[in-house]
Amino acid sequence: MTTSAHRSSNAVWLPLSLSAWQDTYQTLHLWTQIIGKIPLALAPKINHWWHSTLYVTTPGLTTGSIPNGTRSFQITFDFLAHQLKIETSEGTTKSLALAPRSVADFYQEVMNTLKDLGIEVQIWTMPQEIADAIPFEQDHQHHAYNPESAQRFWQILVQANRIMTVFRSHYIGKCSPVHFFWGSFDLAVTRFSGRRAPEHPGGVPNMADWVTREAYSHEVSSCGFWFGGGSTEALFYAYAYPTPRGFKDYPIQPQSAFYSPELQEFVLPYEAVRQADDPDTAVLQFLQSTYEAGANLGDWERAALEDTPVVSE
Repeated sequence: MTTSAHRSSNAVWLPLSLSAWQDTYQTLHLWTQIIGKIPLALAPKINHWWHSTLYVTTPGLTTGSIPNGTRSFQITFDFLAHQLKIETSEGTTKSLALAPRSVADFYQEVMNTLKDLGIEVQIWTMPQEIADAIPFEQDHQHHAYNPESAQRFWQILVQANRIMTVFRSHYIGKCSPVHFFWGSFDLAVTRFSGRRAPEHPGGVPNMADWVTREAYSHEVSSCGFWFGGGSTEALFYAYAYPTPRGFKDYPIQPQSAFYSPELQEFVLPYEAVRQADDPDTAVLQFLQSTYEAGANLGDWERAALEDTPVVSE
């Protein structure tokens, strides 16, 4: 492959080092938690908390439709216009600016706007899956918002969502949608074997153990994309619960992927994807080979759970 062709194939996989957007990352993580807790409080509960996750859209991230009495509404982060849009089924739209502002200010304006629209909601204001968390209404520490970084964050999600949706299409067993978890700030898709799992030990910061145990009530092979944290840069990840014997030693692809003892899961560094001759194929190889590690070692009934979709000409 020529150098110019290599650059062209990688053009959509944009660079975004952790240090380049750390402050915006932290603020945006907390803003998505505020919005994600609204469907968590109002929408009918769907197994494994899928009613509360966010979804990648053409301008950003959305809650999707949230029932509210006989009407509905949705909340969307628009990273093109840099607005938070709240739209109702009655045709009303309210917009809040996505700009440098504290978490406390963002929280208060969201709640006031919902109240103005006749939407009453109360959420637990303690952030989840974050150590040393500050309640939303008291958090004046996190207030950064760089529009370019936020837009790049979304553009990377668009590519990850695209590839993960292709991967999901090959599974006919129980499978989650490709969704964005605001707690851990990652895009994920999870396949299920159909069997019950042993009780999860819990221990996630600021999250009740019964919440985690419901999420992992059944055997899973899960994968996703995480933007990193601490000293860890962005990466694709994959794990199985429960973890079958020999999982960490199972041969996977591509060569740049490996098992991380620290994270206790397989990882494919995002930068390795960006530098690959064919980034799309590299990600699909990683997702498929790590799924096979869990499914083969866990004795999943793969013949009954997998399919190759028919592609229209």
